[in-house]
Amino acid sequence: MDWNFLIKNKESLHVTTDSRKVTSGSIFVALKGEHFDGNDFVEQARKDGAEYIISGENALRDLQDLARAWRRELALPILGITGTNGKTTTKELCAAVLSTKYNLYYTQGNLNNQIGVPLTLLSITRAHEMAIVEMGASHPGDIKELVEIAEPNYGLITNVGKAHLQGFGSFEGVMRTKAELYDFLRAHNGFCFRNIDNPYLAQMAGDLKTVEYHTGTMPSGTHLVGGYNAENVSAAICVGRYFGVSEEAALAAIRAYIPSNNRSQLMQTERNTVVVDAYNANPTSMTAAINAFDKSQIINHKSQMPKAYILGAMRELGEYSHLEHQNIVNMLLERKADRVLLVGEEYKATTAPYPIFNNVDDLCAYLQAEPLSGYTILLKGSRSNQLEKVIPFL
Repeated sequence: MDWNFLIKNKESLHVTTDSRKVTSGSIFVALKGEHFDGNDFVEQARKDGAEYIISGENALRDLQDLARAWRRELALPILGITGTNGKTTTKELCAAVLSTKYNLYYTQGNLNNQIGVPLTLLSITRAHEMAIVEMGASHPGDIKELVEIAEPNYGLITNVGKAHLQGFGSFEGVMRTKAELYDFLRAHNGFCFRNIDNPYLAQMAGDLKTVEYHTGTMPSGTHLVGGYNAENVSAAICVGRYFGVSEEAALAAIRAYIPSNNRSQLMQTERNTVVVDAYNANPTSMTAAINAFDKSQIINHKSQMPKAYILGAMRELGEYSHLEHQNIVNMLLERKADRVLLVGEEYKATTAPYPIFNNVDDLCAYLQAEPLSGYTILLKGSRSNQLEKVIPFL
């Protein structure tokens, strides 16, 4: 469909898939999901002043086509970011750096899928000078679909690791899917920012034009915890430098950035020091978090406190699930951890000699009866565990 009638001479668009957020002049997209059907609210959206309604069996495709048309209409530079771990933190850091010089729009929260990316693009206005679009994937072809909507000029893959193996089938499947960003850039004369210390990214990039950076080390004075964030910081500095932001200004922006959404957050409760990294987890990020925590890379001044690991199960690993959970248990056994509490039935098939709770509510009840005190605690697990519910009991 030719969307010129909707986007020409518009400074901005208000597109929503939530009928409760329709206002005069809105574009309402009636999507159908497993537990809802936006078509049931079309008449209400019309009464509430929707300028245009996208509905029917092809509503998602039409939303994506509209987003692509708006992106082309704006014709501003877009940096696409994906990766197994760190893509949201890297996106936030790049945004903090680039916002010191540009009127920038970037993916809000975790809107990085086939619905979230179009909504991100449609939230950009003519006043913005550039944008950052985060892209997530759990199946082959996901990134290809998203880059063909967002049409990025630049790309950054943070890393590739073991995540969503049930959907990808193997680590090689992860690599192929993430490389779809590189494939698009190569075909459209774009280029990437790449960690030169990561051999997988070098293999994936091939002859793609590249601006390189090293993993580097964590600078002092940031609010980020975990040495594994060093490469995210280095990526943001590299991107900033390319777009004319000095390293001094970039570091100042990074030091001012305060993480949220249970990512790399340091919390001091009345009884314990808690590292909250519970937004997501996979074998690669779990291993990195445990290593950083064990080596006191996170909070050196607390290194003499006993350590407790509260770890949730890692989901969507398919046939690799038992092996990867056993690997995590083996890591903890080698470290002779002071306290370990595990959440999720996936741990029950391992040799773990630690308490294992079916769900987070059972763990909360346990901690209420037997509270931890005087510990430095790592709290990490897949989002579906809802480990943030434990925080009030720590």
